Amino acid sequence: MSTNIRELQPKELWNHFADLSAVPRGSRKEERASRFAADFGLQLGLETSVDELGNVLIRKPASPGHENRPPVVLQGHLDMVHQKNSETAFDFETEGIRPRVEGDQVKAEGTTLGADNGIGVAAAMAVLASKDLPHPPLEVLLTVDEEMGMTGANGLEPGWLQGRRLLNLDSEDDTELTIGCAGGMDILVRGQAPTVEAPADHDFFEIRLSGLTGGHSGIDIHRGRANANKLMNRLLQAAVREVGARVCGIDGGGLRNVIPRESKAVLAVPRQAVAGFAALVESHLALFQEEYRLTDPLLRLESHPTRPRSQVLEPGFQTRLLAAVYTVLSGIHRMSPAVPGLVQTSNNLARVLVDEGQLRIDCLSRSSVDSEKHDLATGIRALFEMIGAQVQFEGEYTGWAPNPDSDLVRRMSGLYREVFGEDPKVLACHAGVECGIIGSSHPGMEMISFGPNIRGAHSPDETVQISSVQRFWRFLTAALEKL
Repeated sequence: MSTNIRELQPKELWNHFADLSAVPRGSRKEERASRFAADFGLQLGLETSVDELGNVLIRKPASPGHENRPPVVLQGHLDMVHQKNSETAFDFETEGIRPRVEGDQVKAEGTTLGADNGIGVAAAMAVLASKDLPHPPLEVLLTVDEEMGMTGANGLEPGWLQGRRLLNLDSEDDTELTIGCAGGMDILVRGQAPTVEAPADHDFFEIRLSGLTGGHSGIDIHRGRANANKLMNRLLQAAVREVGARVCGIDGGGLRNVIPRESKAVLAVPRQAVAGFAALVESHLALFQEEYRLTDPLLRLESHPTRPRSQVLEPGFQTRLLAAVYTVLSGIHRMSPAVPGLVQTSNNLARVLVDEGQLRIDCLSRSSVDSEKHDLATGIRALFEMIGAQVQFEGEYTGWAPNPDSDLVRRMSGLYREVFGEDPKVLACHAGVECGIIGSSHPGMEMISFGPNIRGAHSPDETVQISSVQRFWRFLTAALEKL
């Protein structure tokens, strides 16, 4: 197998993925990607529109013999999650992703790959550019800001789409047909972090927690992986209680839809307790490695002397903050009583930042039941309001209610059996896809989501399976011929 992704099969798809990977396209910074997609449609001579948000819509007439069939919408999102390993030198603002082939997988060099949802976008581009694929009238909708808040889908003008059958190309398992998903809500905690002068006779240490597996805060939330913010807080509270340490600052996690992989903190430790502090760090490293040996085998915890700081957290606030972070849920709140194995409601403690007297905490709560999502978020708000912080809810998006009896689901399930000789798994997922939002602005839309095997999405471990992309392409092209 070639190590050049442009030589992989199907070449038309992989070449478009390589082109897209060269375009910086972080969430809420998709201007270049939006122009790239619009220019692509115009260069093909196809009807191309771009709305005020940067969503791109490209229409392609039916292939000969398919003119009288109902139009089909292919949908994906242009943005990707930007995450990198701490030791990786990479500028997401100016550099394109560097994919490489490893056996049957494609991954990036120390960063997220962007197969979520770059493979889906590349597949739609390949369909648009094809001169011989049979297909009905097509609309390709490429949205912006799916990963940070789904504002692209939320801002779609009602009636922009003419088709009433939508194939969302943003799923991550080639044995599944997704017909429903959870909704979500950002919980933003902001406030003052009162400080006092750092005490004398203290030494200063920087603690680094790294090497965690992380992952997608929807798809992977049930896998029991460590959350760097929770583990760091556990260590900090022990250091405060057992050796009298004082917290100077905390910087953990990042994007709200990523399970945090890294955290760092600076502590002032009484000089006479330095040996005890070192032993405490070592004991917690052993505890964490034992507890997460199966899910986070590369977990590292290090402590190094650092420059003195002039300020530490005020003792009362320090106690309240560590208690609140200790208490807040990160993980599964409730499994679905109706769908075996489906997470119904969860929360991801995504970001904890204490710096220069300011506090920032970000969470993402998900649920397929809106009332339960609001209940969980309200509880988290109450917790942080009790320590004097201000809490806002933002970026709410609705879930996608499954309709297993729709004509599109029946047809796509039957086609899957015809193409692969086996039944698909027809299910709902805990991740967020844009179908529910698009359906709210386009009533009566029948929708289904599918895609190739993508693992480790939203982390630098992200991979996409080459043979699965071939399987995905085979199914997509068969669907377009039959629908």
